[in-house]
Amino acid sequence: MPQPRCDIFCRVIDNYGDVGVCWRLARRLADGHGWSVRLWVDAPEKLARIACGAAADGVQIVAWSATPPDLAPGDIVIEAFACDPPPAFVARIRPEGVWLNLEYLSAEPWVESHHGLPSPQLGGRTKYFFFPGFTARTGGLLREPGLLARRDAFQADPQAIARYLQEQAGLPAALAGEIGHGARALATLFCYPDAPARALLASLRGTGQPWALAVTGDAMPGLAGQAHGLPIVRVPFLPQADYDPLLWAARLNAVRGEDSFVRAQWAGRPLLWHIYRQDDDVHLDKLAAWLDAANASPAARAAQFAWNRGGPGAAADLAAWLAPAAQAQSQRDARAWADTLAAGPELADALAKFCGDRLKS
Repeated sequence: MPQPRCDIFCRVIDNYGDVGVCWRLARRLADGHGWSVRLWVDAPEKLARIACGAAADGVQIVAWSATPPDLAPGDIVIEAFACDPPPAFVARIRPEGVWLNLEYLSAEPWVESHHGLPSPQLGGRTKYFFFPGFTARTGGLLREPGLLARRDAFQADPQAIARYLQEQAGLPAALAGEIGHGARALATLFCYPDAPARALLASLRGTGQPWALAVTGDAMPGLAGQAHGLPIVRVPFLPQADYDPLLWAARLNAVRGEDSFVRAQWAGRPLLWHIYRQDDDVHLDKLAAWLDAANASPAARAAQFAWNRGGPGAAADLAAWLAPAAQAQSQRDARAWADTLAAGPELADALAKFCGDRLKS
């Protein structure tokens, strides 16, 4: 059977998270499964920053504009996050093809029962709901082959950490050396503007241990230099391939959205997840479900809610979680959670099998 042709549609809503997931998926399907992939994206400039010129054999970028190009659908059509491809394109999807709605990541219990469900459409076509997730009854998480082995080798090499932090992340040589050789711990910060970042800084300082903060992307533009006795460095925008080692080098990662959230879990380090805010605090239900799935400690649970809610009590909850004994436990928990996830399904592999089974039938 010839390798399938696939169209992935992506609308960029949350800066780089949506297109980050779609770019990783496109590359995994092309590199790992030999698919011919067209990635339709309505903000190609965002994708260009993530890709930074990286070649991806088998992936073609299509600018999804108000007047999209007239292209025939491939064997498989993936609309990421219910983004609704152009109506003229949808009308030409063949009934014998496979049409998926790749949903947002969630640990909520209902995801397992909805994963893979069919939804009949006009013209005899069927759309399937495909859910990423944290269990064997979902589509799993994106993970490139050998990712965790590369992580382990990097984290065990102080010189590699110091060299990366200096040459790729732009940290001063002395600071990079301190972090690489364990004399100072690194925290990374990638969050939305309403995160209680200064409470986090005060809490890091309150541990009595030397920390440094690397601020990534466009997060917290007012933070720079020195605050609460911590050196603060702004890291230049990193393409996906160079972002993972920053998370691996850190002792704590504050991340946002979906793509960086998944990558922070593969790092096997404690993390703070700043979720895209939704009406009626629906995002907090997603946070609670993930904490339940990860069997988070009471201190970690309180810190995660403090990070997302803010308020006068945030500093105390963050400080309790950052206390040395609590952080040591969090380090162990984060590594165990990454190992648990690694034993589950990988998203691109699961999606390829799901589609292949239906193409054959």
